Amino acid sequence: MIRTKSLAALLLALLALVAVAPSASAAPSDTAARLTNIRVGAHDTYDRVVLDLTSLPTYSYDFTSQLYYDPSGRPVTIPGATFVRLVMQGATSYDDNGNPTYTGPRTITTPQLTNVQAVAIIGDFEHVLSVGLGLKHTATVHVFTLTAPNRLVIDVGH
Repeated sequence: MIRTKSLAALLLALLALVAVAPSASAAPSDTAARLTNIRVGAHDTYDRVVLDLTSLPTYSYDFTSQLYYDPSGRPVTIPGATFVRLVMQGATSYDDNGNPTYTGPRTITTPQLTNVQAVAIIGDFEHVLSVGLGLKHTATVHVFTLTAPNRLVIDVGH
């Protein structure tokens, strides 16, 4: 019986050590792209929306007849007859402590632009950052990245 108690005590001690020992395969530091600024610009044949980021995420975009907030599914109300939804994987507008890295407005109206009427952050959940653009009409959209500094650029034809 003493041998069983000693063995049980030894196992408990080993489990306690394992529970508090640092893991050799700890998760890597968070490398999410952080949104830091949103800018817009008018050009002769297109409107430009620029998202300044700390690194470049993967992204996809599509046209839609209605935008929805992610993850709630509530409809987004911004001006536009048609919309572009841009989704960035591995991106957020907050740091690891929950502090905003983008402190500007979540919705920006753009009366200075020809086709783009508004830009809105429509989702920021589990490192998936979504941005919606309200357009007067469907047009060509060209999305690309630039570096030094890191930017995701959305050009929308007039």
